[in-house]
Amino acid sequence: MNATSNHTHADAVPSAESAPAASPVDSQDGPPEGGLILLAASLGLGLHLGAWRFRSGAAADYLNAGYYRALAQTAERGKLHGLFLADTLTLSEDNLDRPSFGAVDPLETLATVVPFTTHLGLVATATTSFNEPYDLARRFSTLDHLSNGRAAWNVVTTFIPDVAANFGATSLPSHQDRYDRAEEFVDVVNELWGSWEDYALIGDKAAGTFADISAVHPIHHHGSHFSVEGALTLPRTPQGRPVIVQAGSSEAGRELAARTADAVFAVQNTVESAIAFRQDLRRRAVAHGRPADAVKVLPGIVPIIGSTVEEAIDRKRRLDDLATDAELHKLALRIGVPDDALDLDKPIPFDLVPTGPEFNASHGFRDAVLELARRDNLTVREVLYRNGGGHIQVIGTATDVADTITQWYQAGAVDGFNLIFDVLPDGLDTFVDTVVPILQERGVFHTEYSGRTFRENLNLPDDRPQR
Repeated sequence: MNATSNHTHADAVPSAESAPAASPVDSQDGPPEGGLILLAASLGLGLHLGAWRFRSGAAADYLNAGYYRALAQTAERGKLHGLFLADTLTLSEDNLDRPSFGAVDPLETLATVVPFTTHLGLVATATTSFNEPYDLARRFSTLDHLSNGRAAWNVVTTFIPDVAANFGATSLPSHQDRYDRAEEFVDVVNELWGSWEDYALIGDKAAGTFADISAVHPIHHHGSHFSVEGALTLPRTPQGRPVIVQAGSSEAGRELAARTADAVFAVQNTVESAIAFRQDLRRRAVAHGRPADAVKVLPGIVPIIGSTVEEAIDRKRRLDDLATDAELHKLALRIGVPDDALDLDKPIPFDLVPTGPEFNASHGFRDAVLELARRDNLTVREVLYRNGGGHIQVIGTATDVADTITQWYQAGAVDGFNLIFDVLPDGLDTFVDTVVPILQERGVFHTEYSGRTFRENLNLPDDRPQR
C-alpha cells in the first residue's frame, strides 16, 4: 500500500511577522542571536519506515559502535548541541518491519562515543516506569563524569502496552499513575545527584582524607512509590547534575517538565500551537518559582532535503514506496484506532479516536496528528505524507529547511529543535553540510561551542551549589 500523497510542495509555515504576539513571560528583545539549540536524534537507521531499505549500508549497522561514533562526530563537526538516543523495550510497535528506534541501550551506546567527542551533549532516554531511581541516578552520573559534564536524561513514561509484560506486569498503569510515579522518580534522582556536596571529594593524600563525610548526605526518601536511603556512590558531577530533558505534552507531562526539566522534547506541527505550548510551559515554570526561560522547548522536526524541491519530493516518494503498510499501522497505533479504520483516501475518523482516560498512549503524538489533519482537512494518505512520526516535516531544499527553522525560532515558537532524520547517516550529513552554514550566516546558530559542559552550551544555569 503506497501512502504517497499528491502534494508537490514543502509544508507551508507562517512567517514570523504573522505569528501570534509574544506572551509577557517571553523576552521582549526577541530570541538571542546565535542561541538556536539543535540536537540530532539517532533513531535506528532513520525515522522513515523505509530507511533501512533506502540507505546503502547494512541492515545491522545500528548494532555497530562505529555507526554511532560517526554520527556523533558529524554532529559535533556541525556544532550541534547534542546527540539524542531513544529507547525501546518491546518489539511490538515496529513489528520487526525495520530496525527498532531504540534497540540498543542508550546509555551504554553513548558511552562509546565519549572518547571521540569533546563538546557534544549525550542525551539518553530512560523510562521511569520500568527502572529504579538509584540505579538510573548512578548510571547517568557515571556518564556525566566520564564525559566531563555532557550527560542528559530524557525522561519518559512508557506508553506501549506490551512493555509491561516484559517486566512481569499484566498491564501498563494508567496515564496518571505513570506520571505520579515519574514525579517522585525524578525527585529521588535529583536528591541522589545532590547527595554529595560540591566540595565533598577532598583527595588530600598528605592528610589521608579522601572525602568530607559530613558533606555526603543519605537522602532517607520514603514516598508513595520508592524507599531509598542513599547517598549515591558517586560525587557530584561536573555540571552539578546531568541535564534533564522531558518528553510529554499532556497536562501531567507539562507540569512535570515545568517543575523539573531543563528542556522539553515536544511534538508540535504548527507554529501557532508551538507558540502556545512554549508560552504555557513558561508560565508554568514561573508558577513553580523558576525563571520563564528555565525550560528550553525543542520540538522534533524532520528535514527531507534535496538540491531542489523536486529532488526532495522524489526522495520522500521513494522512501514511501519502500515502507509498505508499516506506516499506516504506526499511525493507527499512535492515535488509538484499528488499522482497518483508516482509509488512505478519506479523513481520519475523529469520532473513533479515544480522548478520555481509556487512551493510555502518548497524548502529544495523538494531539499533534489530529491538529494537523483537522487544520488542513487532510486524508490519511496526506497525513502519512506530511506527518513525520507526529513531528513537523519539511520537504525541500536546504534553504527551505533553514527558512522553517528560522521562522519558528524568530517567532518565539521554540528554543530550538530535535532534528529527526529520514535516513541515517546521510540525512545528518546533508543537514550539517548544507543547512547549518545557512543558519550560521543568518546569525541564528552559533559557529563555536560557548561552554565546556552540555548545561553551559544550552545556556542553562550552573547547577552546582556554592560553598
